[in-house]
Amino acid sequence: MSKPSEGAPGRDDPVGAFVPHSPPPVPGRAGGPLSGLTFAAKDLFDLKGYTSGCGSPDWLRTHGPAEQTSPLIEALLAAGADLVGKTVCDELFYSFTGANAHYGTPKNVRAPDRLPGGSSSGSVAAVAAGLCDFALGSDTGGSVRIPASFCGLYGLRPTHGRVDLSHAQAMAPSFDCAGWFADDASLFRKIGGFLLDGNGVAHAVEKVLIGTFAFNHADDEVSAPLEEFIGAAKRDFPALENLDRLPDNLDMDEARETFRVIQAFEVWQTFGAWVEEVDPDLGPGIRDRVHGAKSVGREERDAADGYRAEVRNVLEGLLTPGTVLCLPTAASLPARVDAGPEELEYFRKKTMSLIALAGLAGLPQVTIPAAHSGGVPVGLSFIGWRGGDEALLEMAAQLGPRCRAG
Repeated sequence: MSKPSEGAPGRDDPVGAFVPHSPPPVPGRAGGPLSGLTFAAKDLFDLKGYTSGCGSPDWLRTHGPAEQTSPLIEALLAAGADLVGKTVCDELFYSFTGANAHYGTPKNVRAPDRLPGGSSSGSVAAVAAGLCDFALGSDTGGSVRIPASFCGLYGLRPTHGRVDLSHAQAMAPSFDCAGWFADDASLFRKIGGFLLDGNGVAHAVEKVLIGTFAFNHADDEVSAPLEEFIGAAKRDFPALENLDRLPDNLDMDEARETFRVIQAFEVWQTFGAWVEEVDPDLGPGIRDRVHGAKSVGREERDAADGYRAEVRNVLEGLLTPGTVLCLPTAASLPARVDAGPEELEYFRKKTMSLIALAGLAGLPQVTIPAAHSGGVPVGLSFIGWRGGDEALLEMAAQLGPRCRAG
């Protein structure tokens, strides 16, 4: 295992957020609405003339410079924001701990003895450390939501397909979403106006379903402070209604397994040929996960896809415009930086049962820094209706003062 990265040469990077091959800063358009603000981008979003490394030195070595820049980066530059660099991510995005065997683990300044979460670990670490105002990440299986929760930031997984992912490296395309982090709720909402497409479904949030089943699933050290937050913020919510169990007895463990199967199948379709040709030096856990993905066949994927359709239909029927589902973002506190394989596996399985729901349904999910547990940030999530991203951003902005007051 190589030593942790110290970031790009000449770059102020005390938390190891930036990849060593990060390009120099790119200034935004003078006088734009985001002028004076800075952002970073996960090292899967292309910048013309530079190679996106995707968390793997071997990927970086075997691929050439991008011929076009990601339209998301272009939009932010055109709005006046300055790009300060490209950030570390979990290798091939196939983990959500935030650790990288080649570039190191970006430091979680909000909980220094805990992992930052991944795979958008460098982006979240850079914002939390104040190295930029906001950052781009991607979320296939929680890679924006989880690190935002762990580092005490706002994060959004948009409605699937509402943010342009062209000129960015795919992982599992039927789940892949671009998302972003910010430490300020108003800025977090504002960024949506530059990145979301025009296919939103405008509607005020009129009802919040409290996912009691999800709070019961989470560890007490997560659910207790979040329930306290909800109780204190009742006046800021519209009508509250408890949802004791998932409709039609949908099972969270089955949802997790369904997500795992489909994701693995698509991961191998994306990376398999390259893995077999190059035999890359993949880090611990990543190698087993990538090679294990090869064993998932089309028949198994198709069976899982049937259950995905059921989850999507049920959740879309439940979350009609005006209704959102409230649940813990992660089921456990972030693992300690020295956590062993058993602790990490416990965390992965338990949290994936919550995270998989929005991914399977393709629905937007926002996480807000609602609470702390023993000094460790704890995120609260809201899943909205298809196209309801703007309403979730507005809700986050309205609850922002409550988050900071705590």
